[in-house]
Order: sequence, then structure tokens, then C-alpha cells
Amino acid sequence: MRGAPLCLLLAAAVQLAWPQPPERPLFTCGGFLTGESGLIGSEGFPGVYPPNSKCTWKITVPEGKVVVLNFRFIDLESDNLCRYDFVDVYNGHANGQRIGRFCGTFRPGALVSSGNKMMVQMTSDANTAGNGFMATFSADEPNEIGGQYCGGRLEKPSGSFKTPNWPDRDYPAGVTCVWHIKAPKNKLIELKFEKFDVERDNYCRYDYVAVFNGGEVNDAKRIGKFCGDSPPEPIISEENELLIQFLSDLSLTADGFIGHYKFRPKKLPPTPSPPATATPPVTTGLKPTVALCQQKCSRTGTLESNYCSSDFVLTGTVITAAPRGGSLHATVSIISVYKEGTLAIQQAGKNMSAKVIVVCKQCPPLRRGLNYIIMGQVGEDGRGKIMPTSFVMLFKTNSQKVLNALQDKQC
Repeated sequence: MRGAPLCLLLAAAVQLAWPQPPERPLFTCGGFLTGESGLIGSEGFPGVYPPNSKCTWKITVPEGKVVVLNFRFIDLESDNLCRYDFVDVYNGHANGQRIGRFCGTFRPGALVSSGNKMMVQMTSDANTAGNGFMATFSADEPNEIGGQYCGGRLEKPSGSFKTPNWPDRDYPAGVTCVWHIKAPKNKLIELKFEKFDVERDNYCRYDYVAVFNGGEVNDAKRIGKFCGDSPPEPIISEENELLIQFLSDLSLTADGFIGHYKFRPKKLPPTPSPPATATPPVTTGLKPTVALCQQKCSRTGTLESNYCSSDFVLTGTVITAAPRGGSLHATVSIISVYKEGTLAIQQAGKNMSAKVIVVCKQCPPLRRGLNYIIMGQVGEDGRGKIMPTSFVMLFKTNSQKVLNALQDKQC
């Protein structure tokens, strides 16, 4: 290079000495991603993504770990309900619950799966487009997730969970968090919310917390749906798993919440032993519930005669009714309470509801969508217990005067 200008020689030297930038990754429509970490991006990112496409990425991290997904950039057609172009994130690879749907330029917080698989799906329509999205995924230990991210699997004997940004500022808009709490088979889970402030709505349609028995979103197993600024009553699971789902829409937000859980032993119901002199009943050998449910279904007495012997008296609409084994588990949206006792009443906005168990699912009959007067006992868990002999009848307005009068009755 004799005679070459000094500036050219310097440039050539720098080019040889300076490390070359890595090649930009090529993002395609969908694929299978495995390992401890990686990149995921919309087709052609950072160029404009194509219209009329649906791309699916399936992420798998090592067994025993969970997937943590962090969006670094997002630019999709904006819509309040994300109806046109959007990215869906799911637990698992097939039939998993959706962790969240995102569009516009809102970048959600870290999203965490409950197992070692996650699915990301991007859909675009024929019109407006943007530059798409780019995200990173990584593997993490499930027991370290609770306080670090929004959502995840919790398996320690006790712990806490909270909304993103708690307690420094409001939770973000457009986020979904799912916490899956799993105890050993011989334990139940007790859940308490210490502080609670979620956008108020009479029907909890916008931002809400939903709690489910089991490890998946299933309306038949939903314990309650909560919003507003009153903490829900303490919750005890039926078995060894609970799922907590928090969702915020793309508008108003609030302070959020912090909750705590702990494992507790299952209480075995005592088996009553008959007096030594008693003659064994005809149903000897049957479980007490089976024997009870073989009795004739009959309501005895009147509103007045059953009022004092009942732990609680209310009028309400049956909004869910799910058979479980030989019993029926129902949620009653309360119209009025005349006697509360220790019944656990949940409040979501202005709506109040209670959980009741009809011990023998056919007796007395409770039908979804109908209004009833319900009198019954209360179990240790705060749920109403309705026996075949409990006084339950369809609610008619002409019963209102009698119930109002009974409310002042001294038992």
C-alpha cells in the first residue's frame, strides 16, 4: 500500500484490530426453541412483519425449571382489546392457559410459566403493521420466582406473591400474572391478602384477581373473582393445589396487592361412634354421607321454625353449581343476609357472594340462575353446609316481610 494516504492505512489497521460486530439474528415465522436461554422475534424483525400471518414458537427449558420471558421491544397495531394484531403467551405447548395478550407498544413485565414449557403466538390481520417484537427467554428455578417476577410456581411451605411494582407504584396496564401454588398431597393451602387495591367494577370485568382450586384456570373450580379495595376473606384450598390469576386491562390501574400463603395439614373429619347400647342402624357399613343421602328429601317446618336452628340465613342467586363426587359446590350471589354467623362472605365491588356445599347433590335441589332462600350450617372453612333437612326454598317477594321480621328475632 505504498503511497496510500495515512487515513486509509489507519482505517485498515482499525478494521483488522477491532472485533467485527456479530451477525444480526434472522427471525422466521415460528419454530422450536430449547436450552437455558435464547432470542425470539417476529418474522423479519426489525423490519415490518407481514400481514395475514400466524406464527407459533414453542419454548422448552430443562426439566424442573420454568420459562421467564422478557419483551425487549414491541410494536404492533394498537387496539384497546388487541383484536387485530397481537402476541399471545401461553403456559405449556398445547391447551395451556393464556398468560397474556399484548399489542401496541406496551411492554409487559417478565412473564413466567408454571412448568418448563411456554408457547408464544403472534397473529396479524390484513391492515396496519409495525416492526413486531423481540423477546428473550431464560430458564429459572421455580422456587426463586415468587418475589422476583410476576407469576410462577410456588412450592415452599409458605411465601408471598405481589403485583409488579408493589409497593412503590401502581401495577402496570395490560399484564397477566399466574401463580401456581402446589403443596404435598397431605396438605391444604391457606391464602390471605394483606393489602388489596384493584380497579373497582361491580362485576370485576376489567382488572381482577381470580382464585381456582387445582392447577389450571377452570370456571367450575373458581373459588372467587375479586376487585375493589377490600381484601378477600382468607381462602383455604380443597386439595393441595391453588391457582391465582391476576389480570389488568389496558386502561386504569391501582396500587395492587400483596398476599401470603402457607401449607396446613388436612383435618380428617371425626368418625362418630354410636353408644355401646345402641342398635346398629340398617345402613351399617356405608359411609356417613352415603347413608345420609339415602334419606328421603323433605323440607320440614317453616321459615320461622328453622331460623334459630340455622347458622346463616340469606337470599341469593345461584351463579355456579358444580357436582363433585356426591355433593354439589355452588356459589351464591347474595341479595340479602338476614343471619350471617361465621359464613365467609366475599365482596367484589358492590357484589357479595358465598360458597355453599349441598352435601347430597340432589337434595335440596339448587339450580343455576334461580333465586333461593337458603338456611344452613357453616363448616370450619367458612362455607355454608346444606343438609337434606336444611330449609331451602325458591325466593318470592312475598317472603320478604317474614324475613325482615325474623331478622329482629331473639334466638
